[in-house]
Amino acid sequence: MARKTMIEAIRDAMDIMMERDDNVVVFGEDVGFFGGVFRCTQGLQAKYGKTRCFDAPISEAGIVGAAIGMAAYGLKPCIEIQFADYVYPAYDQIVSEAARLRYRSNGGFTCPIVVRMPAGGGIFGGQTHSQSPEALFTHVSGLKVVVPSNPHDAKGLLIAAIEDPDPVIFLEPKRLYNGPFDGHHERPVTPWSKHDLGDVPDGHYTVPLGKAIKRREGSQLTILAYGTMVYVAEAAAEEHGIDAEIIDLRTLLPLDLETIVESVSKTGRCVIVHEATLTSGFGAELAALVQEHCFYKLEAPVARVTGWDTPYPHAQEWDYFPGPTRVGRALVETLEG
Repeated sequence: MARKTMIEAIRDAMDIMMERDDNVVVFGEDVGFFGGVFRCTQGLQAKYGKTRCFDAPISEAGIVGAAIGMAAYGLKPCIEIQFADYVYPAYDQIVSEAARLRYRSNGGFTCPIVVRMPAGGGIFGGQTHSQSPEALFTHVSGLKVVVPSNPHDAKGLLIAAIEDPDPVIFLEPKRLYNGPFDGHHERPVTPWSKHDLGDVPDGHYTVPLGKAIKRREGSQLTILAYGTMVYVAEAAAEEHGIDAEIIDLRTLLPLDLETIVESVSKTGRCVIVHEATLTSGFGAELAALVQEHCFYKLEAPVARVTGWDTPYPHAQEWDYFPGPTRVGRALVETLEG
């Protein structure tokens, strides 16, 4: 077992699946010779050739549309949208074609594609390189939506996604590519080589889609988080001396409701943390589910800590980013509620 960055773990997952299955193809903008803007596909074209890993024109609708056609003919495309912010031209292809193909063909066709996208902020990418659009996809029947928080899960989840017969939206928190991030931007970055979750097993393994994991045991309240916010939640709980139980959702659709209900029923309080904007964010769905299934166990209202309802600002990045101070304040208020 070696320690890897999330970039290396994602690349390893694609490498393993391309070696195991000739039907797996990888393509997108600059993913071939250049190896992708974040180097997640570096070396794959040299190893598997230009028919298995190749560059696509700057057309997100074309990339996804071509992948859907390939999938209908039996291939398994794992495609990259260079930033999640660029997916909107392809949204109609994803929602109207990929997500509906199994249903509209009465099971005659499936659409085994994976759409990889770097998402989230914390890198001073500004409004067009920092978005978290997960809620736009969790609303769509026929899709699966995955957000890993570490290299170990990223590799296992990506292999599971490539093996899945239906379309998977795979959102990669780019602030976590090279190390965990707890929201303290003024501190040096801790590399994955110094974190236990940087341990990535060799060879093929999967992390099941639709299964959350408990990252921290606790009894006072439950924090529901995913991606970068898992580490922000850990920092906030530790800094405020709160015995919080932290659930890393990992997969948003299908959602592991059983793990959520078990935790909230035990603690009686729930704080939801995500980086996307507040209004109609995925946290609203989580809050509704917690209220519906845990109403008689709740000791305080469900709280949400999120990004603001504005475009992601460049100059005020850390005012927008839900950091340990904002999360900690919500934890304290929830305990006092």
